[in-house]
Amino acid sequence: MTALQYLLVGINALTGILPRELGNLNNLLALWASDNDFTGRIPDYIGSLSDLTELRIQGNNFDGPIPTSFSNLVNLTSLRIGDLVSGSSSLAFMSNMTSLIVLTLRNCRISDNLASVDFSKFVGLYYLDLSFNNITGKVPSVLLNLNSLIYLFLGNNSLSGSLPDTKGASLKVLDFSYNELSGKFPSWYSTERHLQVNLVWNNFMIDSSNRSILSSGLNCLQRNTPCLPASPDDSSFAVDSGGTRPIIGSDKSYYEPDDTNLGEASYYVSNSTRWGISNTGKFMEAANFSFIVYTSRQFTNTLDSVLFQTARTSSSSLRYYGIGLKNGFYNVELQFAEIFFPDNTTWTSLGTRIFDIFIQGELREKDFDIKKQTNGKSYTVVLRQYVVRVTENFMEIHLFWAGKGTCCIPRQGSYGPLISALSVSPYGGNNKVDPGPIKNSAGKSKIALVAGVVVCTIVLGLLSTGTFLWRQKRKKMEAEMGGS
Repeated sequence: MTALQYLLVGINALTGILPRELGNLNNLLALWASDNDFTGRIPDYIGSLSDLTELRIQGNNFDGPIPTSFSNLVNLTSLRIGDLVSGSSSLAFMSNMTSLIVLTLRNCRISDNLASVDFSKFVGLYYLDLSFNNITGKVPSVLLNLNSLIYLFLGNNSLSGSLPDTKGASLKVLDFSYNELSGKFPSWYSTERHLQVNLVWNNFMIDSSNRSILSSGLNCLQRNTPCLPASPDDSSFAVDSGGTRPIIGSDKSYYEPDDTNLGEASYYVSNSTRWGISNTGKFMEAANFSFIVYTSRQFTNTLDSVLFQTARTSSSSLRYYGIGLKNGFYNVELQFAEIFFPDNTTWTSLGTRIFDIFIQGELREKDFDIKKQTNGKSYTVVLRQYVVRVTENFMEIHLFWAGKGTCCIPRQGSYGPLISALSVSPYGGNNKVDPGPIKNSAGKSKIALVAGVVVCTIVLGLLSTGTFLWRQKRKKMEAEMGGS
């Protein structure tokens, strides 16, 4: 076993701690241990496997910090660590990993400053994801000017200051969302074509001097600058995720289309300015992947099959926003149906999609699995309903991938959040009513509605038949009595 070079144990539901004997595999080149249920500290003996060129540890229940012994892994070209449940890490361990091409330290509880790393030495770095941490300080100019860097994800940190004035020509996808950035927009933001930059939820001042260079609605998606209700009617909206035309649902909701072609670091605010959307993340190893997916299948357990023939997906973080809502309580209904994995007996049906659901920053569903709600069936509708409070005219619905689920069944990129439709309406018809303690309620699929109609029809039929037979028998008895 000591001659082993590749150990791939991802997506196996393995539990416990990684055995110390792994530290004896001195010839190991690749270790994949993502999407399991491993616990305990990340083993420091992994740092002794100095021949490693690829290491993946995402989607487990490991405690931090990231061991300082990892600084010995200087031959790594790909390092992906994510989703640590405790501990605080720094970036110091990666300072000498200058052979890296892909680096993901996502959701790792990193508390550090980007200036602590000399990024000028990372000349081959192509992909960098440090999102969902607590990284502070300014964005170093050297980082944006790396010659090989194409993808940069720094969202959901505590970065401050302004964006660097210069940027390398190779860098095309930049996620700075959910930070504390401010100041003027650099010239490269408006002059360079085919650029994706997500600036949602920062402190940029948007006025007449820069509004023309920005996508419409960004002013409504900044910190402390909510858009107020335009009219008293701005208290509800509904969205058909991926849909290309308006739809009137069976519940009389007006579902607006949502077919904007978002990229790996994009946002959009609807023409009605009632709702918006933000997407971040890249489907690794998946070429030309679309974030909108389609099916022509019919869904038998819903009255609104067309709503589920399109869906929007994400490899990392997908957020929908309610903009300019009146403050109060709302019903939020999220509608799902798995359309990636076919219902058959082949390996292509074995994929799993797992993600978390947050609303207003509160975790409502942990490790949500659409197919698990339907006893393993695809093309079956699942509803989730919640009561949500709005206090600043703004609502955020966040679908978040925490590294779990299969990645490549039936094809690369078959993971991450997926949603078919959503609707938001005043609670109980009056959003000033306080429902008391807000609970996370799991809504039932619209199959309940269909089943209810069927049951009612059967019951009414039986009652009608019974009434008819009783009347016939009564007439016969009266006739017999009259003749006697």
